[in-house]
Parts: sequence; structure tokens; C-alpha cells
Amino acid sequence: MYRASVVAFSHCACPGECGGRYRGEDGVGVAGDDQEWGARAVCRSADPEELFVEGAAQNRAKAVCRGCPVRTECLAYALDHRIEYGIWGGMTERERRALLRRRPTVTSWRLLLESARAEYGRQDAGDQETGGSSSQTA
Repeated sequence: MYRASVVAFSHCACPGECGGRYRGEDGVGVAGDDQEWGARAVCRSADPEELFVEGAAQNRAKAVCRGCPVRTECLAYALDHRIEYGIWGGMTERERRALLRRRPTVTSWRLLLESARAEYGRQDAGDQETGGSSSQTA
């Protein structure tokens, strides 16, 4: 088990870096350095020892992230700050390292993930207007 200085997320000094204009998956605004997204994290009430585990226990830890309204912000924070340990945004340290290796030119994961979310929202809205998926073929 990792014994790095781990603190409960609710007491963590990690701020969300989302510049105020951005919204989490729950639609609530995400502020700059005041850790607004962290206050809405599902893992806020979890035991930090459950999120900093090895092996098969990581799958249980990742399950905590499912349905979290700020999963994207959490993942972006971990990627932008190269956080090495623990489950962040539903990804293990190994998964985050692999993603960083595959996309070495990304300078802001926050901006990339926010733009991807916005694009997905536009596509989803278009699909709802047309009554189906725009990617479906006849």
C-alpha cells in the first residue's frame, strides 16, 4: 500500500483549476483556485486509504468515481499536475501515465477535456433534436 503523505480529499489542498467559466458534469460552475469542484467530489467522504491502493483493489477504488459529478475536473487536475499516486477521475496511475505518453503534446488537460465535453454536449443536443444518433447509418 502506498504510504505517501495522503490526506483525505475533503482536507486536501488541491484546488480545481477551472477558471470560473467552466461547469462540472453536474452543471455547477467550477471556480479557479477555491476547490469548488473538490467540495462536490463523491470521494470527499471516502477513506483516502481506499483511493490509494494497489492491484485488484484499484477496481473497487475506481468504482467510487462512477457517477461523480466532477470526475472530469478531477482527472484533468491529476493529469495537469502529473499526480503519480491514487485513483483520480476514475483512472489509476498506470492509466494516467499511458494517457500522458499517448498525448505528449497536450499542454492543458483541463481545456482539452472541457472542449471534448462541450462537443459531446452539442452532438447529444443535435441527436435529441433529430430523434436519433447523428452517427447512425441507414
